[in-house]
Amino acid sequence: MRIRLAVLALACVAGTVHAQSPTDAERAAALDIYRTIISFDTSVDGGQTPAVASYLAGLFRKAGFAEEDVHVLPLAGTAGLAVRYRGDRTQRGALLLLAHMDVVPARRSEWERDPFTLVEEGGFFFGRGSADNKSGVALIAATFLRLRAAGFKPKSDVVLWFSGDEETSGATTMELLAKHRDWLGDVELALNTDAGGGTLAHDGKPTAYMLQTAEKTYADYTLTARNPGGHSSMPRADNAIFDLVDAIARIRGFEFPVMWNDTTIAAFRSMGKEVGGDDGAALLEFAQKPGDEAAAATLSRNPVYVGLVRTTCVPTMLAGGHAPNALPQTATANVNCRIFPGVAPAAVQAELQRLAGESVEVAQDGDVHFSDASPLRADVMAAVTAAVHARHPGIPITPAMEVGATDGLFFRAAGIPTYGASELFIRDEDLFMHGLNERNPVAAFYDGLGHWRMLIESLAGPSSGQRRR
Repeated sequence: MRIRLAVLALACVAGTVHAQSPTDAERAAALDIYRTIISFDTSVDGGQTPAVASYLAGLFRKAGFAEEDVHVLPLAGTAGLAVRYRGDRTQRGALLLLAHMDVVPARRSEWERDPFTLVEEGGFFFGRGSADNKSGVALIAATFLRLRAAGFKPKSDVVLWFSGDEETSGATTMELLAKHRDWLGDVELALNTDAGGGTLAHDGKPTAYMLQTAEKTYADYTLTARNPGGHSSMPRADNAIFDLVDAIARIRGFEFPVMWNDTTIAAFRSMGKEVGGDDGAALLEFAQKPGDEAAAATLSRNPVYVGLVRTTCVPTMLAGGHAPNALPQTATANVNCRIFPGVAPAAVQAELQRLAGESVEVAQDGDVHFSDASPLRADVMAAVTAAVHARHPGIPITPAMEVGATDGLFFRAAGIPTYGASELFIRDEDLFMHGLNERNPVAAFYDGLGHWRMLIESLAGPSSGQRRR
C-alpha cells in the first residue's frame, strides 16, 4: 500500500554504477510477466495468489535457480515466494528485495476496463495492481532473470520476498520471519518496491524523489462503555452513550507529545523552502530546533503535517444501544491511531485508557507491529540517488516517513533496515492505487528495469574480479 507524502529536496552524492539499457527482448520479457500476473485475481476474494507464486517459481527454476533456492510458502489460502540469488557470502550480508503479489478487490462493473487484463492506453498500463504492487513483482523477477542470463555474480546473496497478503493481514511475512528466517540468511538491508518513489508535476516534469525510511504504526482500539440499561422513560445519570461521548471528548482535546527523527528533520529542512508561507516557516523552524512548540503547533493545525510531528488518534466508527425506547446497555467506538515510529502500541493504549476513564474499557484490536526508523545509510542514499539521477538528473532526493504501512514495517521490527525505493514516478492526479482504473505510467515501468538493476549492482555486486557486462 502506498500513500503519497509530498516531501522535497535533499542532496546526495551519486554513485558510479551505470546499468546497461535493457534490450527489446528483455523489455518484452518483463511485460509478459507483468501481463500474466495482472491476469490473476490475487485479491482476498479472488484467491489466486498461490497460482502467481507457482507461476513465478516456475520461471526461476526454468532459468536455472536451484530447487533449494526457490521456496513457495503456502499459508491460509494465500502464499509467499522467496528466491535466493547466490553470491560471494564472504564480502557482505545479503540484500533483500520486497514486493507483494496480492491486490485489493476490484469490481469489474465499476471499472472502465477489465481490472484483471493489462491494458496499455494513453501512456499508461491499466489494471488492478498495475502500480500497487505487481509492477514491483514483475520488475524484480525480470531483473533477477536478466542478471542470471548475463552471468552476473553478486558480492553478496540477493534474496527476493514476494508476500501474499500485504493488503490484509501480513501473515505470510510474519510467518516467514517467525518460522523461516533461515531462508533469508544474514540480511544486511532491504529495499522495498512498495514504497518511496518520485513525483511528477502536472506537465509531467519530474520534481522530487522520496526514499521511504520510516512508517507510522497502524493500530485500532475499541472503546466500550457498558451499563445495566433500563426503560427510556426512566433515565439515569449513568448512561453508556454519555460515558462514551465524554471519553471521546477527552481524546479530542488531547495531543500526544511532539516527536521527530532523522528522517522527519531531513524532510522538513527540504520541504520548508518549497512549501513557503506559515507552514514552510514552521517546517524550517522545527528542522532548526527540533521539538519547537510554536512550530509544532502551526504544523499540527494542518492535516497534511500533523501526522509528521506526533502520534495521532481519531474516532472513526460509533455504535450504541439496542432499541429506541431502551437505555443503552453498550456503546462502542473505534479509535484509529497512527503511531510515531518507536512508540509501543501498549503505551498508546494506556494513554487512551487514562483519557477514557474507569467507565470505558479500551482494548487493542489484534496484534500490532511497530518499528523504529531505518538509519540514513550513506551507501543506500548514494545508490538510490545514482539510480534516480540516471533517469532524472539533478532532482532532489529526500528521506520520507510514510503515514501508511507496508511489509517494510515487519522487517524493520525484525532488525533489518528497510528502504522504500520504488521506480514509480507519477503525477498526483494519476494516483489510483486501491481505486478505480488503477494505472502505472508506461515509461515508469520500463525505466524500472534500469532502476532496479542499478540498485542491485550498486549494493550487492559484482563480486571481486568479475567484470560488468
